[in-house]
Amino acid sequence: MTIQDFISTPAEASKRTGPHDKIVLSSRVRLARNVKHLAFPGYAKKGDRVKSLELIRPAVEALPQMADGFSESMDNLTSLDKNILVERHLISREHAAKNTGSGLVLNREESLCVMINEEDHLRMQALRPGLQLNEAWRAIDQVDSALEKALDYAFSVDLGYLTACPTNLGTGIRVSAMLHLPALVLSEQINQIVQAVNKLGLAVRGLYGEGTEALGNIFQVSNQMTLGEVETDIVERLNKVLAQLIEHEDNARGSLLEKKPKMVLNQIGRAYGILANAHSISSKETMNLLSLMRLGVDLGLFQGAERSLVDELFLTTQPAHLQKQHSEKLSAEERDLLRADMLRDRLRLVSRPNAGAQPSGGSKLDKSE
Repeated sequence: MTIQDFISTPAEASKRTGPHDKIVLSSRVRLARNVKHLAFPGYAKKGDRVKSLELIRPAVEALPQMADGFSESMDNLTSLDKNILVERHLISREHAAKNTGSGLVLNREESLCVMINEEDHLRMQALRPGLQLNEAWRAIDQVDSALEKALDYAFSVDLGYLTACPTNLGTGIRVSAMLHLPALVLSEQINQIVQAVNKLGLAVRGLYGEGTEALGNIFQVSNQMTLGEVETDIVERLNKVLAQLIEHEDNARGSLLEKKPKMVLNQIGRAYGILANAHSISSKETMNLLSLMRLGVDLGLFQGAERSLVDELFLTTQPAHLQKQHSEKLSAEERDLLRADMLRDRLRLVSRPNAGAQPSGGSKLDKSE
């Protein structure tokens, strides 16, 4: 079975729901671990990476949580396979660049994923839809405890778990959530919010993590400190900040509806107009316009339209997912044409935003009607 046969369809993936998923798209807890006496993957020779993979992979496959899962060496995955996994946020862009001596183990529900020989010997992560950091932490903690019995972790009494990068030293934990914050962007509050979050010792990054931009008004918020603080405290601290961000975004949506209803309707209407009528459109523009349409769905402006449709289009219009539907290699220009064709087809039954609709938690957008 190939990875493309194993993973859920975009339609299935987009129907996963969780608490506060109007704003919090997903929660993730990742742990970095290494095996004692083995060179870090970035410093190990090819043969040594292969040996460490042969040691670690069976231990991960044997976990009860990985029963009926998918396991493969990275050199047996195509570039398209890897890019689809990146677009699903199941592996990092760095792991997608790996080949011989690196591997992947993914559970059936796609809620647990272990990258072997990425930057560290083990990068294990639990993923949940919506705001479920506590649930993700408990899931990955169980996996970590089981693996620690099977593998001899590199651990220091003084420093904690030893990692390839000093920023992960100690607990080796990275707790993060993916947030959709269009109202904070539209109301020009996002920079102020990001600065406030940074002052709390948290990082705000783009859609694919460090060094990427916030396409589709999607921001990744995560802890920066991994040393000198216990895992549960890190999870709780992020939970508190996320609760505040949810409140800020909700308030920004209400304020925009009250004070600038025409601007909101203009932005959402233009986004829908381009998406439903364009004949060539880039991935970046699509993401940004779908973000506004998702906001419109959340505000009740698209009668009968489901948020899951927009979330599905977020996936299917990305380059690797688009390429998957066509056997021949597509150029960027060809992808732009096919992406527009798909959008026109999928949105033909979605009516334009209703200016007289009653938004959730607000007055009518167009008070003149």
